[in-house]
Amino acid sequence: MRTLVIQAGGESRRMGRDKALVPFLGQPLIQRVLERLRPVAEEHLITTNHPQNYLFLGLPLITDIFPGRGALGGLYTALQAARNPYVAVVACDMPFANPQFFQTLFEMLENSHVDAVIPQSEEGSESFHAVYRKETSLALVREAIEEGYWRADAWFASANIRFLSIEEVKVIDPSGLIFRNVNTPEEFAAAEELARQIENS
Repeated sequence: MRTLVIQAGGESRRMGRDKALVPFLGQPLIQRVLERLRPVAEEHLITTNHPQNYLFLGLPLITDIFPGRGALGGLYTALQAARNPYVAVVACDMPFANPQFFQTLFEMLENSHVDAVIPQSEEGSESFHAVYRKETSLALVREAIEEGYWRADAWFASANIRFLSIEEVKVIDPSGLIFRNVNTPEEFAAAEELARQIENS
């Protein structure tokens, strides 16, 4: 059984407003991400510290268990909230999220004994476009929080993680777009135009 957690916890400073709610091809960006990835899991959750803004999604809305603890705290909240043993965690600002990619990640996790399957990009490890085994990952993440860490990768050294190389990612998703996120109005407009071209081609 699988859970999908979409994280809407960022402050969206560069966007100037909550980017998860900005319309992308006619629907809030977070709804686009949800609808694209909904098929990969039976349970769907949203982590946010502004739950009133996301009531329209009709999903459980989870606030931070460790407020102010950055990316690591957000990851812990996502894992803790999930009711299923396998958990996908994805940021809300990735309009090209690919369900087949997550299906592949889940299968890799379920058919192994690793704690997580985390893809890598030119930017590094994509912790918020990855899948986790709740039973083992949750305790390791909490331990890192209790030791004072904030970064999402602070627990990696203690874990058995299957990193998906850039080359492996390209085989599964040749588009090269899955990790593209939007942080500014300019990036948002460019991504929307690209998505329009792809979907109309």
